[in-house]
Amino acid sequence: MFLSTFEKQLDSKRRIVVPQEFRAAVSGPFDGVFCFPSIEADCLEGGGKALFDRYNGVIEELDFGDPLRTALETSILGGMAKLSFDTAGRITLPETLCEMFGLSDWVTVVGLGDRFQIWERGAFNAYRAAQRDAARQGLAQLRAQQRAARLGGAA
Repeated sequence: MFLSTFEKQLDSKRRIVVPQEFRAAVSGPFDGVFCFPSIEADCLEGGGKALFDRYNGVIEELDFGDPLRTALETSILGGMAKLSFDTAGRITLPETLCEMFGLSDWVTVVGLGDRFQIWERGAFNAYRAAQRDAARQGLAQLRAQQRAARLGGAA
């Protein structure tokens, strides 16, 4: 599992040291990660072969020619880079992906369970604040629904 948040500096060759915990999470026949533009946010998304297989499984469930399948193939498979670890545990991010999200100096690497994201540091700070607000509001709504269900069930 990919857990926690790390700030890392890209070097002049766009290399980033992948946290040891993340490297351990993807250990297997391919010593590296898959990265592509995230569908849900303005950042890179990455993970190991299990994440690739999960997305590929979703795509394969859709009929050939289905517009959603085409959109997912283009966005995920067409944007994917297979990045191997070097001896220091670094990956080199493709220039096009760095330019797409303004990744040039400090980045934030965020673990999300079965995947991780790589953000421009300032963009992630704003996104994290918005997500905390959404989580608070969503949790308050969920608790209100649970209370209402308990009270309705007791009547």
